[in-house]
Parts: sequence; C-alpha cells; structure tokens
Amino acid sequence: QVQLVESGGGLVQAGGSLRLSCTASGRTCSSYWMAGFRQAPGKEREFVVVTSSSGTTTYYGDSVKGRCTMSRDNAKKAVTLQMNSLKPEDTAVYYCAAAAAILGSVDNGAYYNYWGQGTQVTVSS
Repeated sequence: QVQLVESGGGLVQAGGSLRLSCTASGRTCSSYWMAGFRQAPGKEREFVVVTSSSGTTTYYGDSVKGRCTMSRDNAKKAVTLQMNSLKPEDTAVYYCAAAAAILGSVDNGAYYNYWGQGTQVTVSS
C-alpha cells in the first residue's frame, strides 16, 4: 500500500512560481513511477509530468513543458515539482499519482495505482 500526500499549493500571481511536493509512504514506494496530474473546474484530468522510479527519465505534458521541473529524492520518498512562469490557465487541483508499471502511454491515468488527495493551485491574472 502506498499513500501520497501533496503540499505546496496556493495562490500566486501570473508569472510567479510555486513548488509542489508529494511525499509517499510505504516500503516499496521508491520502485514506483511518480506523476502529477491536474484538473481544472469543468475540465478533464490532464497529465502534467511523470518520472521513473530512479528519476532518470521524466516526461512533461505539452502544457507545462519548459516551465516545470520535477525532481525525485527516494531517500525522502518525495518528489517535487517546481513550476515557473505560471499562467491563469494553470489554475487547477494538482494530484500526485504512483504507478507500479506503465505499459502504454504515461498520460493514461488508468496505469496509476495510487492517488493523493490533491492540492489547489490558483494563478491570478
């Protein structure tokens, strides 16, 4: 069993930065792929980023590519998403997710076994 807890959301002005963190519990959590998704009101869930268990491979969604950086610290069982140049369209609830294996597209939420409760990010214009 893996439990995920997100933190770091909040209100920021357009152009600003936020750092989101996700801390995992569970003995085998370091072997999981760790990802971030987001969901804005009235919209479908959107893939943001995923990193492999070792942290050596990371994929970003097109909407955040070039503005976000994900890092992983398996010793602390945590991943961090640094988000820069934030835009009002980045406003959403951001979720952390963990996958034991991804057999297809990384943006398919069905591959993710565990999800956090989400943290709100609001970007004002």
